[in-house]
Amino acid sequence: MRGIKQIKNIKGKAVLVRVDFNVPIQGGKVEDDFRIKKALLTIKFLQKKKAKIILITHLGKGGDTLAPVAESLNKFIKVTFVDEVNGLKVTKAVADMKNGEVVLLENLRKDEGEKSGNKNFAKNLATLANIYVNEAFPVSHREDASIVLLPKLLPSYAGLQLEEEVRNLSRAFKKPKHPFLFILGGAKFSTKIPLIRKYLKLADYVFIGGALSNDFLKAKGDEVGQSLVDDMNYDIGKVLKNKKLVLPVDVFVKSQNNLDVLVNKKINEIDKGDAILDIGNETVENLAQLIKKSKFILWNGPLGKYEDEGDKSTKKILKLIGASKARSIIGGGDTIALISEMKMEKDFSFVSTGGGATLDFLANGTLPGIKALK
Repeated sequence: MRGIKQIKNIKGKAVLVRVDFNVPIQGGKVEDDFRIKKALLTIKFLQKKKAKIILITHLGKGGDTLAPVAESLNKFIKVTFVDEVNGLKVTKAVADMKNGEVVLLENLRKDEGEKSGNKNFAKNLATLANIYVNEAFPVSHREDASIVLLPKLLPSYAGLQLEEEVRNLSRAFKKPKHPFLFILGGAKFSTKIPLIRKYLKLADYVFIGGALSNDFLKAKGDEVGQSLVDDMNYDIGKVLKNKKLVLPVDVFVKSQNNLDVLVNKKINEIDKGDAILDIGNETVENLAQLIKKSKFILWNGPLGKYEDEGDKSTKKILKLIGASKARSIIGGGDTIALISEMKMEKDFSFVSTGGGATLDFLANGTLPGIKALK
């Protein structure tokens, strides 16, 4: 795919940049600006080249306004917010732009054409610009109009962060250093079992935590009580026999009899009234030993129910990996939120902006939004 550094004669050209500013907002304020900051390199690069930059993104599942995002973005660069996706107000704002200026259009999902992949919606957006840039890795696994149709209508390029994502994540399946430790947490078993099968071949150790481990424990015949599980049968008998697979040996649980206290229990001590919320102390120690001996660590997804006091072990493991000498690549929206909270981004070799997109790329080696750029 072509990167933006390959664009020639960009001065004065209108560049439509698909960013991913789908960030958490509380009380009208952006809570975590990690993804916003990651897009700045591309925006500032285009500003230096005297381009006219039109930013487009979605926010939430419906028609939430991007006004709080515009306010957050204005802390870093001057941006004009247009509270519409298309129409006269948009065309006038773009026509009035001077070289180096930045405009942010309203939430793309205010128009149903974005999610439905409507060609006319994409064509209307394309009329605004001369060039298209994808700087939205976290949504490049989706087939939305702004991701897969716009690149067919305009000369298209990858943003600087998108290029970094592809370069770094590709290390996981292109001659990774060994010993290679793959840590996978979170939930959504159905989307992650292909990934587990793939990395049991590529990695030396595959540690499973979070709600995913509940499914493995249950398949082994262990009691998981009231813990979150996927009831589908994925025929994981062969996976369970793989010697590279590492599962928790103890966990923190909350009991129906005492919801105020987290108790560390061995797997064989779990009762029917317990709910697993985090991996236990012995499991953390076992994982610490694997981290010490590993040269490459890939991690996606939290190891506990972090919103319900199940974040302690994830934080401990983040600190251990951050202090290790291994090349480390971390992804997953919830994990990234903890990294931002702990101000640890610089402690890892690379922190991916993606969640589902990171998983899909690791599994398939490409994404619809990346294919569309070629």
